[in-house]
Order: sequence, then structure tokens, then C-alpha cells
Amino acid sequence: MTQTPANTADPIRRRLFIRTYGCQMNVYDSERMAELLRPLGYQTTDSPEDADMAILNTCHIRERASEKVYSELGRLRDIKRERALTGGEYVIAVAGCVAQAEGEEIVRRQPAVDIVVGPQAYHRLPEMLARARRGLDGAGRRGAGVLDTEFPAEPKFDHLPMPTTVTAGSAFLSIQEGCDKFCTFCVVPYTRGSEYSRPVLDIVAEARGLAAAGALELVLLGQNVNAWHGLAPDGSTWGLARLLRALAEIPGVPRLRYTTSHPRDMDDALIDAHRDLPTLMPYLHLPVQSGSDRVLDAMNRGHGRDLYLRLVDRLRAARPDIALSSDFIVGFPGESDADFDDTMNLVREVGFASAYSFAYSRRPGTPGAAMEQQVPDAVKDARLAALQSLLREQSTAFNETRAGAVAPVLFYERGRKPGQLIGKSPWLQSVYAEADKRLIGRMVDVRLLAGYANSLSGAIATGDHVSSREVAA
Repeated sequence: MTQTPANTADPIRRRLFIRTYGCQMNVYDSERMAELLRPLGYQTTDSPEDADMAILNTCHIRERASEKVYSELGRLRDIKRERALTGGEYVIAVAGCVAQAEGEEIVRRQPAVDIVVGPQAYHRLPEMLARARRGLDGAGRRGAGVLDTEFPAEPKFDHLPMPTTVTAGSAFLSIQEGCDKFCTFCVVPYTRGSEYSRPVLDIVAEARGLAAAGALELVLLGQNVNAWHGLAPDGSTWGLARLLRALAEIPGVPRLRYTTSHPRDMDDALIDAHRDLPTLMPYLHLPVQSGSDRVLDAMNRGHGRDLYLRLVDRLRAARPDIALSSDFIVGFPGESDADFDDTMNLVREVGFASAYSFAYSRRPGTPGAAMEQQVPDAVKDARLAALQSLLREQSTAFNETRAGAVAPVLFYERGRKPGQLIGKSPWLQSVYAEADKRLIGRMVDVRLLAGYANSLSGAIATGDHVSSREVAA
């Protein structure tokens, strides 16, 4: 991993606004883009009106995602016009998966856009910005937006600066990107490319840097994070379990997490890691999408209902207190009432601590979009309501089981009420407690008082143990 040098020839202080849509990988990418532009004088701002450059880091997973982007681009275009009246600069960039999927269309529909960059090319953002300022596109032509949606031969991570800041004690660390699974509902293989695993040394170096910057929690990211298979210094290939064991040895980092996993890549070594590593939090997001073998086959998931249930049994045998989360899609083409009943029965059998559930929406370019037997919206909506009601009952029940326990909570932001902070429990539950704002970025023992559908209330425990390492709020 190379360190981006400071650009001493460009001392002008500028302001950067980044709006991030979608997954945690996009959050990580937005942080890296901000760091890439910092040597050029850009400091981040929360207001697009105050910025000199605006980046929309987009997500293409949900229906109408691109239309939301175009709506936001209209507002940014208006800011750009007003800035031009005073001779000021306002650069508009679109990054992420919508940029990858609709690059040329974005430039055509919204000429105010200066830069369109896909998720595999954003390490070239400073170069693209220089070309945009000169009024040149990627081919050296004047008068068009700079477009880069290629999949470079060289990994982008080799050209990114080392992260230097940690917000509120927790840090994302991207270890794997792309997908080779080709689920028929998903655009990720087309927007993020094939699976790529970062080498061991690069990941460990970044993890140590984040620990030195104050990270108490590292969240390993990947589209299929448990498919990670990185090159080790001795030429061997490590799996995720071995990497977690290596990261668990870094001093001062009491929490490790990873997301998002695929059932096909949940191997024995990783299950054993959940049993053996106290720093690996008792939480796992393991998407199943459907409880029907027929629908799972149509989705090209590569696993069935029984495999998933066996994995759940083995995980709970290894770590009895583990909280399980999942993803569900209802109304996939051809889903019958019986198929949906299979999903409801799987949910009842497993019992989830939390879950994300959606009605199927067509994604252009995916096999699912062309399938026959599309389920009517009214049917999808009714099924989704029934599923979410059941999942809400389960999350409430799980949270209620934690009431009365004392657990370490990592506080990360202020709550809506005066004097209130919000933190995360080991099971990734939101915990609200009255506490001094100086505890943001610290881990504190909290007595959990009551459980609700999406959170718990708590109080700082008497004689609490507070991590001696602080992160500025």
C-alpha cells in the first residue's frame, strides 16, 4: 500500500461534501476518497452549499436508486450555477455502483456532472479532478465530463493512502471486494467486479495503523467477506479464520467483526474462530434470502434450506450466545404462497436477533429482471408486512433476553435527548444511556435495563470498567 504524498503545489483550502448511499463498503470508500483529496486542500463539510466539490457515492441495490441520485444532482446543479455567478468553483462527482452501471447516461442526463468514477477506479480521483479542472474528459477531449468506469488491472488498494483517522472508536477495514456468486437478483458482480482479496500484510498494516489511531473495534468488510483468501508473506493462502486470529493479537483492539457473509463460505475454521476468539463479537450477519429451496435455486444461491439450518446449529453449538442476523427478499419471481410459508417457517425455526427484509425489485441487467411470473406488488407488500412483523417480534424478544445483564458498550454518538449517548453492545444492538459526551469513542460497562424492537436502554454500571484508550468525540 502506497502513501499518497502531500501536494505542496496546491495550498488552497477547499471544502468537500460527500453523500454516501448504501452499504458499509461505500462508507469505507467515501472515507478513502476524502483522504485522497485531503493533500489537495479539501477538508470535509456536512453542507453541500458550503462545499467546493460534492461527491455522491451511490448504491445500485434498491429500486429507483438511480432516480434518487438524479434528483440530488439537480440540487447540486443549482448550487453550481449560483457559484458560477461569483466566479467560484463547484465540482460535481458521481461515484459508486450507479456510476459504474450508468456512467455515460449520467453525463448525458446531467451535464453539470464533472466526474463519473466507478468503485474500482476511485484511487484515480485526484488525476480525474485535475483533468476536469482543465475541461478534459478521459480521452483528452474538451467540454465533457471525466468518466472512468473501467476495472483496472492493478488493485486500487495499492494506490490508496493509509487511513489515519478513527471516528468514535470503530473503523471499517475493507479486505475483500467483488462477487463471483452471480445471484440472479443482484447487480454487485457487474458493478464491483470479480472477487478480489487483499494480501495479508496490507490488511495487518492497515489494522495496526487504525489501532494506533484509536480503534477499539475493527469491522472487516467485503461483498463476500468470508470468501476472502489472501496471500500470506510465506506464499501460502490464508482464509478469514486465520486472518481473524492474527488480528486478534493486535494489542488494544478488543472487538473484531466482519460482514457480509455467504453461507457457502462458512467453513469449519471460521466457526471454530467464533468459539475460540473472545475478541470476535458474538454476532453474525448471514443472509439466506429465502426459506424455499425452489426459490433459492431460482436465485442461484448455491445453497439450500438444510445447509443454512445446519450452519445455524453449528454456530450456536460453538458460540451459544451468538446473535444471528440475515437478509430476506420476498416476492422473487415465481414465489408461491407455499414458498413464502417456507421462509416464515425458517424464520420461526432459527429465531433472528435482527434482519433486513425487502420486496423484490427488478435490477436492470440481472437475470431476475427478465424472469416470468413476476409477483404482483400487492402480494409482495402483504408478504413483506407479515415477515417484518415476525422479525420485529423476534428482535424484541432477543433484546428483552439481554435486559439485566452488564455488557461492554462502545459509545459512538449523542442521542436525541439531552445527556443521552448511543452505543453498540457486543451483539450489535443499539444501547441508549445517560452518559457524559466524553465517553464517545470509549467502551464502558453498561447495565442493560430494558429491550425494545430495535434497541435497549441502559445505565452506566457501578464500578464500570472504562477503556483507557480514548478517541476524540
